[in-house]
Amino acid sequence: MPVKTPVKETTKKAQQTKGLQTSGLKPAKKVTWDDIEAGFERLQKLHEETEASFKKNRDETWKAIRETQQAHKETEKAIKETQKAVKETQKNVGGLNNSLGSIVERLLIPGLPKKFKKFGFNFHRIATYCYTDGVYAQIDGMLENGEQAIAVEVKTTLRQSDIDDHLVRMEKIQKYAYEHGDKRQFMGAMAAFNTDEATKSYALNKGLFVIEPKGEDVIVSKPETEPRIW
Repeated sequence: MPVKTPVKETTKKAQQTKGLQTSGLKPAKKVTWDDIEAGFERLQKLHEETEASFKKNRDETWKAIRETQQAHKETEKAIKETQKAVKETQKNVGGLNNSLGSIVERLLIPGLPKKFKKFGFNFHRIATYCYTDGVYAQIDGMLENGEQAIAVEVKTTLRQSDIDDHLVRMEKIQKYAYEHGDKRQFMGAMAAFNTDEATKSYALNKGLFVIEPKGEDVIVSKPETEPRIW
């Protein structure tokens, strides 16, 4: 009696065999020790290149930092030297200004009592003051008698700001006098070697006398209206 072959199982195996043949799969490549060593060599080379690049960048960075620090030190040194030079200059200029101020005061003030006589004032004393007690005001020259006083502010060149400052100064003098029982009439004057007509007019309109040199003498200009009384 003939043997029957299972049709389904034979067909399944044939299909599996056919599938392997037609799938296009290639057997995996065998990795050798040479391949592994080559990979390690590539990694080592990459590591060395990375380390060399990092070192180069680090060295350049530190070099830049050191150069910046050095430049900062040199800048600080230059600033200190400049500050020192400025202080010396200010000191010298201050001394020069003080000297000029003293010269101007000595030239313009001594003959003033005689000059003010033509305006009806009889001053017998010229003094300098530095008010304190919370009312600070320094006076270059104060023409005085028992009833009146004229505070003279001396400048090399007269400016409008100097006039405004003296008006404030006169308010301080009045305040000080009131608090200390001084009942005299106070007036103000500006004395200067150099002035212009506009600045001079400004001072006169504010009620101040203006004192100027003229040759070897000095002239005193009176406000067009009555002098301002503080």
